[in-house]
Amino acid sequence: MTRPTSSAPSQRMLRVGEQVRAAITQVLQRGEVRDDVIEATVISISEVRMSPDLKIATAYVTPLGVSDHSIVIDALNRHAKFIRGRLGPQLRQMKYMPEVRFRDDTSFDNYKKIDELLRSPEVSRDLDGDDEEK
Repeated sequence: MTRPTSSAPSQRMLRVGEQVRAAITQVLQRGEVRDDVIEATVISISEVRMSPDLKIATAYVTPLGVSDHSIVIDALNRHAKFIRGRLGPQLRQMKYMPEVRFRDDTSFDNYKKIDELLRSPEVSRDLDGDDEEK
């Protein structure tokens, strides 16, 4: 009998993802990565998504105060193996140390677009019309 597959992450994937996020944040806060781009940038890690086998960790990051995020993302990916090695003491309970990949977090841009749409005159006119009917 096969298990039904679900696209939603399991509780274990969520828990491990949060542990990896906290560990990466500590490595970056301590300044262990020696790179001018990374040291000069405040980096926010919004989420870490784990693969179902917990061997790949995809970290979604937002470099704050930088117009071109790709420079920081590339620098993080260049140092991914070093960062992975520094995660060991905090994630020693894991059977395998996950491979770390860094991606740009575009969710804030999506939220901004949705907010702009909701504030547009067409939508606010429609919303005001609903209030009058009640």
